[in-house]
Amino acid sequence: MRKIFLGFIVYALAELALLIVIGQNIGVLSTLLLIIATSVIGIYVMKNKGMNSVQNVKNTLARGEAPGAALVDTFLTFGGGLLLALPGFLTDALGLLLLMPFSRKMFQPIVYYWMRKKMKKGQFIIVQR
Repeated sequence: MRKIFLGFIVYALAELALLIVIGQNIGVLSTLLLIIATSVIGIYVMKNKGMNSVQNVKNTLARGEAPGAALVDTFLTFGGGLLLALPGFLTDALGLLLLMPFSRKMFQPIVYYWMRKKMKKGQFIIVQR
């Protein structure tokens, strides 16, 4: 628990320091507009691309195929949009990495590993209706 709390403190301080440095270099108003713009883009990505990905998972299930790849793609797309919607440049950078197809392949094995671990413990179940 202490490690998580310490991680949040370190993240918040790093994000704040980065905001100050960027604000000094490009100006406060430009920094705020950039944060707002990335938040709007993140919300757009979550709404449109996220829903397209969910539809892709449904289509995969309707064909009777395992939704593994589509599910991971949906998770990464929604996560990238969510990180873009959060204010801050570190979260924006990670969100962009999750949205880019060439760098998304880097994160796919991590998500597969996490899903397998949750399934083995019975904490992650896919229900088809």
